[in-house]
Amino acid sequence: MNKLLIANRGEIAVRIIRACKEMNIKTVAVYSTADKESLHTKLADEAICIGEAPSQKSYLNIQNIIEAANITGSDSIHPGYGFLSENSKFAQICEESNIKFIGPKAEVIDMLGNKSNAKELMKKFGIPVIPGSNGSVDTIESAKEISKKIGYPIMLKASSGGGGKGIRVCYNESELEKNYTLVKQEAKISFNDDEIYIEKFIENPRHIEVQILADEFGNIIHLGERDCTIQRNHQKVIEETPSQVIDDRLRNKIGDTAIKVAKVAGYTSLGTVEFLVDKNKNFYFMEMNTRVQVEHPITEIRTNIDLVKEQIRVAAGEKLKIKQKDVKFQNWVIECRVNAENPYKNFRPCPGKITGLNLPGGNGVRIDTGIYEGYTIPSYYDSMIAKLIVYGNTRNEAIAKVKRALEEFVVEGVDTNIDFIFEIIKNPDFIRGNYDTSFLDK
Repeated sequence: MNKLLIANRGEIAVRIIRACKEMNIKTVAVYSTADKESLHTKLADEAICIGEAPSQKSYLNIQNIIEAANITGSDSIHPGYGFLSENSKFAQICEESNIKFIGPKAEVIDMLGNKSNAKELMKKFGIPVIPGSNGSVDTIESAKEISKKIGYPIMLKASSGGGGKGIRVCYNESELEKNYTLVKQEAKISFNDDEIYIEKFIENPRHIEVQILADEFGNIIHLGERDCTIQRNHQKVIEETPSQVIDDRLRNKIGDTAIKVAKVAGYTSLGTVEFLVDKNKNFYFMEMNTRVQVEHPITEIRTNIDLVKEQIRVAAGEKLKIKQKDVKFQNWVIECRVNAENPYKNFRPCPGKITGLNLPGGNGVRIDTGIYEGYTIPSYYDSMIAKLIVYGNTRNEAIAKVKRALEEFVVEGVDTNIDFIFEIIKNPDFIRGNYDTSFLDK
């Protein structure tokens, strides 16, 4: 790989550019008209405008991105996360255009992207899945029948879902009747696919995901778990590794299962297998994300492995040099997602100009961001502006560092959720580890 185009923006574009610089790979940043002054355009070797501010006209415009790659002579494209990162059509067009897509094959993305089909496949190979419908549910009558059979509460979920969209919990039949059409409509608007499925709602679970890395020679390793239980509207707010509910025996078991999922799918590249773990330590496959995750830095610090570089090496056809026995775990690592939003006004996004900025630092602190003083946050995209990642020898030490770092973190000119994160971090139940996915709702 000589020149890599990043089909993304913000902090993940900056993260990829940094990895490429260290690998002596030239980079091309793409940007919308709203992102002309973004940090990623300044750090890349080249920058090219791909359209107007709305995502559909820029970061989701496949034709414009492929043209940008051709104009700049890019031999590869990294999609980051979000936007086109899990779009099988985009991966296929890259392949047809003789451009290396840094991710799995299009057919694998396609198969794993449909959550209900992916669950059916895993079930065939003995991987534990949450009880639910066999594939999509096309009528309210069949939805009622299936829900009675598996027992309430149930979840209605978009088959092509992601990012917390197209999900509703129903505790009885009247709630099912009320939400069925709503979820189908939401799925159509968000994913252009109104297919939905049903699964049993596991009460009081922990959301645990396992990072895997697979090369094109059949070598697959897991890099431990991340606990992503602290969520709002199915969107992660705080992630940490290791998880307090996972001991070494369960870590090996859930890690081996994640590797099996990747093998069953014929997976290559960096990927994340997501599980729900119930109060009895039973775990269930939920889905596999076929891209780099927002929370990948905590695994990098825990394992001392640069995941973005490894993802690029695998895409370049290199064999994994790391064996499972080589993976060593150290530190307790916590990531907080800092958003430009007002938590006290229903988390209303707060775009605007950053008039003052102080980013925390010191021992055990890492900041991944694409913002700077004087930068104007556009209103068109996700409100996340930075990731605060801290690590210590113990969980208590890591929590103390998060508190200290949040006190140093100053963003002036826009509202942020920094105070809200501080409230979570100092909550006695969070400190004790006494929480599940409903923690923030409660």
